[in-house]
Amino acid sequence: MRVLLGVTGCIGAYKAPEIVRRLRQAGVEVKVILTRAGAWFVTEGALQTVSGHPVHTELFEPKTTRGVEHIDRAREADLFLVAPATANVLAKFAAGLADDFLSTSFLAYRGPVLVAPAMNTGMYTHPAVQRNIEILAARGVEFIGPEEGELA
Repeated sequence: MRVLLGVTGCIGAYKAPEIVRRLRQAGVEVKVILTRAGAWFVTEGALQTVSGHPVHTELFEPKTTRGVEHIDRAREADLFLVAPATANVLAKFAAGLADDFLSTSFLAYRGPVLVAPAMNTGMYTHPAVQRNIEILAARGVEFIGPEEGELA
């Protein structure tokens, strides 16, 4: 199994290396896309070390394959997992915006998508966020959580 993991910018990103480690222990190959905001909370180096693959951070970065990077990553994956998923990325996905590696990969991907929203309760319960979740769910995106408790 091959998972494409998107890591976005919230405190929950600190858990991403553990997600990768556990998936790898289960025999899953993991490739990571780290947003700029996500890189504020967890390093590219940590994610590359635990995944064993280069981490994608920029849409137009040096090539590691012969094709178009975000298309290639989308084609290679059996599951697209976004954990944590911020309100911003949910809005981008729902609106079909494609302005970074993560959002372009999402639009190019044609398999199952699993999203773990992570934000404070006020943000999560805002009608705009709830509407974006409804839109994505109607398109077949599945959701994990959120859990209640400390944000970090």
